Order: sequence, then C-alpha cells, then structure tokens
Amino acid sequence: MLFKFTGDRDQQQTRLADVTNEKNECKSNYITVMRQLQNHTECLRLLYNVEKAYQEGWIHFSPSIYYISTEEKSWSGSREDCRKRGADLLIINSREKKDFIDKLLKGQLTWIGLTDSEREGVWKWVDGSALTTGFWFPGEPNSRAGDEDCVLTGYTYNSTKAWADYPCDNRFFYVCEKSVY
Repeated sequence: MLFKFTGDRDQQQTRLADVTNEKNECKSNYITVMRQLQNHTECLRLLYNVEKAYQEGWIHFSPSIYYISTEEKSWSGSREDCRKRGADLLIINSREKKDFIDKLLKGQLTWIGLTDSEREGVWKWVDGSALTTGFWFPGEPNSRAGDEDCVLTGYTYNSTKAWADYPCDNRFFYVCEKSVY
C-alpha cells in the first residue's frame, strides 16, 4: 500500500507541475493579448484623434498635425491661439517639413515658432530648442525695422530660403503644430 501511495503522490506532483506550467503559459498568453489589445486601443485612439483633427481643419504630416490660421494676429497672439488649440507655433527642424509647409502656404507670409526675444541674435524655437537648420532669405535676419524678434516664412515664394525676422507686433497668418501621439 505504501508503494501505491508513493505512485499516486508522484502522479499528483507531475500533474501539479503540468497544471502550473499550463497556468504560467495561460498567464503569459494573457499578458501578450493584453499588450496587443493596448496597442490596438492606442492605434484606434490615434486614428480617432487624427480624424477629429481633420474635421476641425488640421492637416496631418507625420508625426504631427498642423492648423493654418484663417485670421492674422501678432506673433504672441498667434502663439496664444495655438496654445488654446493644445498646440504651439510651428517648429521647422527638417527640410521635409519645410517643403511640406511651403506647399501648403504657397508663399503666404506666416508666423512660425522661432524668436530671439530672450537674447538678440540667439534664435530659439517655442519649445526652447536652439535653431540648428535655418532657411533665411539672403541678408536675414537683419533687424532692419529695429526690433525684429519674430520669424515668418513665405518671404519669397518658391525659394528654399524664405525666412525673415520681423517685428512681433505685425499681424500675419500663422501655423500651429501638435503631435498626434
């Protein structure tokens, strides 16, 4: 009888190990499925946000969406309006983005999120990052009108160099930018 009991105990231990392995595999599969569900949910949220933005007049160019104003404001007024929209003035940090924006604006004078208002000649984007790639019109920036601390694009049409510094109180159209993530 002792032998039979030992055999039963061995079978029970083997079965317990099998059940434990099945439980661990099921838990692992559950975690994998939940991660996939989370990824799909995030993807759906992203698509919803982009669709909603389209309906509100935003334009998508990965990884951000852009709003082109229909009214003219000062640079600070433009930035304030962008912030109300959960965005900020446009940052142009690549040639691809510049080309995309140029096609949208078609040479229209437009504020972007670049300024040297903190320190003359030290150009910074609205996120605090330094200007690394500029697309200045020849002779710009020049502060020709005196206190020209804000930057607009579209100073010339069909040119890779279309930025100019301008007095921040002048009124122009503007572009807001926000990430879709």
